[in-house]
Amino acid sequence: MTFLRKRMLEELQRRKYSSETIRLYLSAVQHFANYFGKRPDHLGPEHLRQYQLYLLNERKLSVGSVIARTSALRFFFLKVLRRPYREIDLVYPKRPERLPEILSEEEVARLIESASTSYHRVILMTLYGTGLRREELCRLRVTDVDSQRMVIHVRQGKGGKDRDVTLSPKLLEVLRSYWKWRKPKTYLFPSYYGSDQEKPISSHTVWNAVSAAARRAGIKKKVSPHILRHSWATHLLERGTDLKTIQVLLGHVDLEATTIYLHLSQHHLQAVHNPIEALPISGLGVKPGLRPRKGE
Repeated sequence: MTFLRKRMLEELQRRKYSSETIRLYLSAVQHFANYFGKRPDHLGPEHLRQYQLYLLNERKLSVGSVIARTSALRFFFLKVLRRPYREIDLVYPKRPERLPEILSEEEVARLIESASTSYHRVILMTLYGTGLRREELCRLRVTDVDSQRMVIHVRQGKGGKDRDVTLSPKLLEVLRSYWKWRKPKTYLFPSYYGSDQEKPISSHTVWNAVSAAARRAGIKKKVSPHILRHSWATHLLERGTDLKTIQVLLGHVDLEATTIYLHLSQHHLQAVHNPIEALPISGLGVKPGLRPRKGE
């Protein structure tokens, strides 16, 4: 490990960044250096500007991906190299406001039924039944399943915050059967890949389980583990759960982040009384036999 990489790792650890964020930040700086074929501390503002244009125009990465890499480079130059802020020519590209895609309850059922293995089926059911983020599911421990209070404890979720999510009787029954079958000791979904010691499954395993099920189910939407989180929250809202409760279950800091599900809920959209319905007007208003004018 080079001195710069070690120093950046230490600065990230001092601030208690998550292991996934540390991995992404280190990888982003490494890619930046490789692109120019130089040490990152030998690069400057013009290189940063060129690199951002490369990511947007040539790699055509999503705005979210570019923002993540921009944050990593900003951290490296400001916190590791201690460069003056005014020298860092890094801007955050404007993020388009798009509604997340969701699955209907029927599509979720098809997805779960199309799981490649029983192990993947339990993973999919846990994702949808709790609204957990992918990394949160990977880190679940057996002791986090609290059948007495019917909750699942989420330890150090996004932002380093703990929270509880509801545990449904159906999911509890599935998890009990799963435990008798696999007998996990520490982590609920353990991995022994490359080691005799139990460790959490990788987030790629979860991603692949969802992607494979979507292909087998014939779902044409872009399906990822996070779509199950969005779908769960939307279905909760449609079944009468209030926004504040959904905010707490999802671990959102701001209620505004949760209000996006109002735009996705068919129940709320169809409950709107459109004022055009009250207007005393007829339909198309075209007289019989009347042809449209040229250009109309």
